[in-house]
Amino acid sequence: MQDLLKQRLRTLPEKPGVYKYFDENGVIIYVGKARNLKKRVNSYFTKQHDNRKTEVLVRKIAHIDFTVVENEWDALLLENSLIKEFQPRYNINLKDDKSYPYIRVTNEPFPKIYAMRNPVRDGSLYFGPYASPKVMHTVLDLARKLYPTRNCNLQMTPEKIAQGKFSICLEYQIGNCLGPCEGKQSEDDYNNSIQQIKLLLRGNLSEIKKHLRTEMQQAAESLRFEAAQVFKEKLDALENYRHKSTVVTSLTGNVAVFSVCSTEKYAFVNVLYVAEGIIVRTHNLEVRKKLDENDTDIMHQAIAEMHILYADEIPDEWILPFPPGQDENPVINWSVPKAGDRKKILDLSVKNAMLFRQEKLNQYEKLNPEVRIDRLMELMRKDLRLQEQPRHMECFDNSNFQGSYPVSACVVFRDGKPAKSEYRHFNVRTVEGPNDFATMQEVIERRYRRLLEENKALPQLIIIDGGKGQLSAAVEVLKKMGVYGSVAVIGIAKRLEELYYPEDTLPLYLDKKSETLKVIQQMRDEAHRFGITHHRNRRSKGLVKSNLTDIPGIGPETARMLLKTFKSAAKVGVAGLGELSAVIGEKKASLVHRHFHPETHANG
Repeated sequence: MQDLLKQRLRTLPEKPGVYKYFDENGVIIYVGKARNLKKRVNSYFTKQHDNRKTEVLVRKIAHIDFTVVENEWDALLLENSLIKEFQPRYNINLKDDKSYPYIRVTNEPFPKIYAMRNPVRDGSLYFGPYASPKVMHTVLDLARKLYPTRNCNLQMTPEKIAQGKFSICLEYQIGNCLGPCEGKQSEDDYNNSIQQIKLLLRGNLSEIKKHLRTEMQQAAESLRFEAAQVFKEKLDALENYRHKSTVVTSLTGNVAVFSVCSTEKYAFVNVLYVAEGIIVRTHNLEVRKKLDENDTDIMHQAIAEMHILYADEIPDEWILPFPPGQDENPVINWSVPKAGDRKKILDLSVKNAMLFRQEKLNQYEKLNPEVRIDRLMELMRKDLRLQEQPRHMECFDNSNFQGSYPVSACVVFRDGKPAKSEYRHFNVRTVEGPNDFATMQEVIERRYRRLLEENKALPQLIIIDGGKGQLSAAVEVLKKMGVYGSVAVIGIAKRLEELYYPEDTLPLYLDKKSETLKVIQQMRDEAHRFGITHHRNRRSKGLVKSNLTDIPGIGPETARMLLKTFKSAAKVGVAGLGELSAVIGEKKASLVHRHFHPETHANG
């Protein structure tokens, strides 16, 4: 499999949608739907296929594209419309023969209206597809009840009607047809009914709802409760008829939906083409910025390119996320929706643009890790309001136990990653008691005095684990050393993860999910871990020394042997002479036992 195709498979979203397979010539060879795009598409390349045609299909896939939708119904409808639009070669062979129903208005004198599943290109008008046959039949029944039309197969023309070639049937007798075959309904009146039905099928339901409510009320007033219930059920079904979907909407005509999602260097554009309420095409564009173009500039360029690509299908309306600006193109009819179906389908386009952006950025970063580093460093520079990218960062944390064994840790990150070989810990020399401020001042001065003496580069950012007090203490030392101002310094407080800047009383709060905050938290946690580990080691050595190595003739190695066996100095003190001798020999055992039991040896 090609490397680019592997990258594409790894970056597919776990969302419902439709996927399209292209061959090496850029021709769509298969369209499919999925509840989870990532799992479904990957299954083609990871499973063993029993069907040889499926194996052939997989071998011919050179490129994969997808469109995210809100739910599985939307995926079903979009898949169906795309198959009808592009007629991919392998859909005929590999998919089941299930299709979704349409309502057909035939192209003939006195048109007929009925449901069908496989539209043919004969000039007839089709409405759909409908996700639910029940909904489709509800609408069809309503249309026939409100505007009765014929369902016979007679080849009716005005001449044959005038010659009396036809006679009315049972459908006329029961009220399902108004008898145009015998001239009881004029062709103009019949065609007017057809036009009203077309409006109904396009979603103009207000008059229909009004009619149903009137019929229901009249039936109830005349005590025909069963008939009233039938009208109520039809009204309820009609309320649910307009499937609140971004694939089948109330939009009429040809509409293009535009959205753009930008980064520092790139812009990612998504365009959805909607025909009579159904998405029939999606188009993604990637634009590399050259002159720091804004989103409005990108939008103008993208719309112009779409006009060139689809010159024969100029949209009747453009749905945009923001106005085109002062230099509005008078050729296009545009709108910026705030609510309703237009806003809903615009949100879907925005979602697709964001996914397209994330997919491309993931590809760039996997192919070239430097891209991610550059992006992260620039993001941190902006988030933290720095003058330069923090390629070299250092973080400090203090540890002590009730003022004893004070230590401090310094961790170093380069390009956003730990440089563990450069970690340093400090045994505090000049501070007595629990004084975090004085401890911070000592280690800051020792660290950067040494870097200056060795002519080593200072970091671009210093992070102090603590609030404003520790930060102020560090700044005071940096000022005395003459490096304050050339190195940025911030403090992070644990409680709310707020960031403090010198001489600024208000903290900075970053989004909890931001990459910048995650890097700072990682540095803080590393400094804490590194400092605690050193502090425990030092305290352990100190406790050994104070309890056992104070015994004349007993050194650190003997003390460690005793602690390893007896686990604590207290248990060493109550051990018998024989037990001690078995570990360290009779001579040293006698010294230890004498230390803890002087009265016994005095009597002996």
